[in-house]
Amino acid sequence: MRIDSHQHYWKISRNDYGWITPELPALYRDFLEKDLRSHLEKNKIDKTIVVQAAPTIEETEFILSLSNGSETIAGVVGWIDIEDIAYKERLENFRKHPKFVGIRIMIQDMPDERVILKPYYLEAFSYFEKMDIPVDLLVRSDQLSVVVELLKHVSIRAVIDHIAKPQIKAGTLEPWKSQMKQIAQHPNIYCKLSGMVTEADHHNWEKEEFIPYVRHIVNEFGVNRVMFGSDWPVCLLSASYDDVYDLLKETLPQNLTKVEEEGIFGGNALRFYKLNIYSQQF
Repeated sequence: MRIDSHQHYWKISRNDYGWITPELPALYRDFLEKDLRSHLEKNKIDKTIVVQAAPTIEETEFILSLSNGSETIAGVVGWIDIEDIAYKERLENFRKHPKFVGIRIMIQDMPDERVILKPYYLEAFSYFEKMDIPVDLLVRSDQLSVVVELLKHVSIRAVIDHIAKPQIKAGTLEPWKSQMKQIAQHPNIYCKLSGMVTEADHHNWEKEEFIPYVRHIVNEFGVNRVMFGSDWPVCLLSASYDDVYDLLKETLPQNLTKVEEEGIFGGNALRFYKLNIYSQQF
């Protein structure tokens, strides 16, 4: 099964996407399954993971509702407020839905990312670890030191979104390179080969710019812990869905076997999100 491990759907009139404004005309409209289907068919992608795009319970409920009866949505990664004393109850309610597969922690948007080292966050991460709940970590490269520290305290099943948003436009590799190497030492941590085109020059990128980043991630995490994600429609700020798919195909190591490539384009996401448990639902 070929899976896009990271994309979004939204409806602007819902009014909880504060970051999507008219100043971003490429994104300031509705994006739903009908808009993506032809691209999935062209690139032979069977299913997708829809990831939350707003930090609200209502938005997670919205994308879960979209997954009902959907032929292409394999799973939904939602959002909960860890600072809400009822977060476990919220999470358990979501977990009753057959296509709810995990949560995303938006470290990127935190005024002080070190909050995730506070006792109540560590307790929450320990709970996710105990329940074996997949966790997406949305984090920027300048925040990686706190993730390195977090992983000294917990052994969560987690995936780093968008290869941690390194400064591709500037060609900066360190300290991102060293910190991702440290993070990759934890066998429960995966990495999404996604969200890269928007970290480059939006209108003037070349595929060669991405090679050192992609190859480093594959070398450190291994072919069994990395996964393709389009980050559609956010990628439209810089590239089409087809461009993003082709870019990863062209920048991956050239000596991959067919089985390894199948893992990156589906099998690893299937295993990380435990989608086989729900395969009868699709």
